Amino acid sequence: MSSKKPRYRRKTSLTPRRRRARRLERPEEKRRRARLVFSRLARAYPDARCSLDASTPLELLVATILSAQCTDARVNRVTPLLFSKYKTAADYARAPAGELERDIRQTGFFNSKARSLRLAGAVIAAEHAGRVPDTMEKLLKLPGVGRKTANVILGNAFGKNEGFVVDTHIGRLARRLAFTRETDPRKVENDLTAIVPRAKRTLAAHQLIFHGRQICHARKPLCEACPVEPLCPRIGVA
Repeated sequence: MSSKKPRYRRKTSLTPRRRRARRLERPEEKRRRARLVFSRLARAYPDARCSLDASTPLELLVATILSAQCTDARVNRVTPLLFSKYKTAADYARAPAGELERDIRQTGFFNSKARSLRLAGAVIAAEHAGRVPDTMEKLLKLPGVGRKTANVILGNAFGKNEGFVVDTHIGRLARRLAFTRETDPRKVENDLTAIVPRAKRTLAAHQLIFHGRQICHARKPLCEACPVEPLCPRIGVA
């Protein structure tokens, strides 16, 4: 009899979640799973909210523009002084050359951001009586405003759940959870709006962002501590 220890093959059977990931999930199944996922995230992150500090639609617009390629925490360190200095859209429009750039320098890409703030401020002052518009169509016409920024403003400043905010965290988690296979933010948004009820989209986005920051990291997700692990196909996780 051979004294060699038997060699065991690595298990190849798929867990239910892996099987879900490898077969085409029907729309109603995906909506049902999404409902369970967000129910668990709601319990895990009861305080999920917009991480940008702002008290008016204009302040939120400015903060969101500044948050591009910058952490929300850094933006929140810059905006208190900024908001005390620039109180209206017209204030941003007529900010002296170089001064606004210095005021937002810490957020990075300050030249392009200052240009967007000046131009957006001018449009808001001239065409909207100084008030940030509250429709997707009008917001998208403002310089420096794309769908992500528009969805942030609509959902958090005006309580309108028209679309779904898609940032780096949300796009990554949506793919990992097999809610989408897309990488283009607009297509990711379409897939998310198809499975998340309109009334819950703003809060659902905050819950995904909180989860991405605290548990579902890009390189080493903490799956053992994940509240939605039983429902997650773990796409892209080794």
